[in-house]
Amino acid sequence: MDSIKIFSPSSVANLSCGFDVLGLCLDTIGDEMIIKKSTIPGLRIIKIDGEDLPLAIEKNVAGVAAKSYLNKFPTEIGIDIEIYKKIKAGSGIGSSAASAVGAVFGINELLERDIRKIDLIPYALEGEKLASGETHADNIAPAMLGGLTLIRNVESLDIIKLPSPSELIITIIHPKIELKTSHARTIIKKQVPLKSVINQTANIAGFISGLYTNDYDLISRSLNDDIIEKERSLLIPGFNSLKKTALEIGALGCGISGSGPSVYALSRGLTKAEEVASGFKNVISRLGIDYDIYISKINSKGVRKSI
Repeated sequence: MDSIKIFSPSSVANLSCGFDVLGLCLDTIGDEMIIKKSTIPGLRIIKIDGEDLPLAIEKNVAGVAAKSYLNKFPTEIGIDIEIYKKIKAGSGIGSSAASAVGAVFGINELLERDIRKIDLIPYALEGEKLASGETHADNIAPAMLGGLTLIRNVESLDIIKLPSPSELIITIIHPKIELKTSHARTIIKKQVPLKSVINQTANIAGFISGLYTNDYDLISRSLNDDIIEKERSLLIPGFNSLKKTALEIGALGCGISGSGPSVYALSRGLTKAEEVASGFKNVISRLGIDYDIYISKINSKGVRKSI
């Protein structure tokens, strides 16, 4: 191969009860990348379309991730990267993770190296670290592996792919304001009450149990955040109204996607997810804020070669 085209999906992290440890891969929503061999040695980002992002390797998450991979697995072949951003930076649906995952996966495929997806995650994490200031894999893991993922321990790559109930559909509204992950992390309390930790632990256990047993009622009861949501919701216009509307319509649960400002709702079935989307539109339109809205199945494959 002289070039390869990649689809790198967006993702929803945290899923209310699973701060920094749960993530979900979205279907059809994501970035595209073209990665080419070059006769000129070295690594270059030669084009970015859709977002005003730096071409410099050390300032771009895709560049940092790709450089980390190539430092470990060097090649004399030159590499040129084109990035077609479909996910807005600072949207809360894994824009930086999609860039980092796509670059690492794409180069590995282009060079036809037999390295497992899970073993590529540490290099993608270096790109995510540039964006958020910390190494966390709740967007990286689902974008790379697909499906729902649990990051039990990021250092040892103890990452578990969880079952995805077939009727689980996600609705996401992205109010078009930028909220950087690094900023959203600064407002989180450093200490929390023991009772909140107990509630959060019970919720994440209940959510995972519900996935394994296809118990949608248990999933619904478990989609609550006792630790992070209260502070972060203050940064998102209309959050309380969006959540109240989704739950009244019958969503299983509703919360902040990643660090925001996107808001997600999980529903049982497409019809309910579409009703939630209409409710979201009504709420955000009254605020006079431009937005994007998505309805998605869970993407079980993750990043992939694109035809």
